[in-house]
Amino acid sequence: MRIAIGADHGGYPLNERVIKELAAEHEIIDFGTHVGSRPDDYPDYAVKVGEAIQRNDADIGILICGSGVGAAVAANKLKGIRAALCGDTYSGHQSREHDDCNVLCLGARVVGEELALDIVRAFVAAKFSGEERHVRRVAKVAEIEKKERG
Repeated sequence: MRIAIGADHGGYPLNERVIKELAAEHEIIDFGTHVGSRPDDYPDYAVKVGEAIQRNDADIGILICGSGVGAAVAANKLKGIRAALCGDTYSGHQSREHDDCNVLCLGARVVGEELALDIVRAFVAAKFSGEERHVRRVAKVAEIEKKERG
């Protein structure tokens, strides 16, 4: 699987640990940051990860910032991106299985490293169920996006 990953300074060093965890089994498109001491802006990474998915360069994405909230808000502004802020493994896999989310957002200052890695594993391993009720709901979300963005 091709996974785009990006993090601002608040997501470092969890970003490095997630990349290390995934690199053995997946193709990683790494947008950084690799410098935790230089403040930067989470929307920049959300755009890079989201656009990689929009171009079909990546299958899914992972964004990490301090709380995960800003990254999720920014990523969800991009057409076709369904970003989920997850703080537990259930949400990690259900966001893909039921909601067809394509970006996982994590808060490095909120979840510990081991829990974050468990959430990443759950998200990456999950697949959209394709059940009629979930297809219907995702289609309704796409219609909202289409109407709002014209």
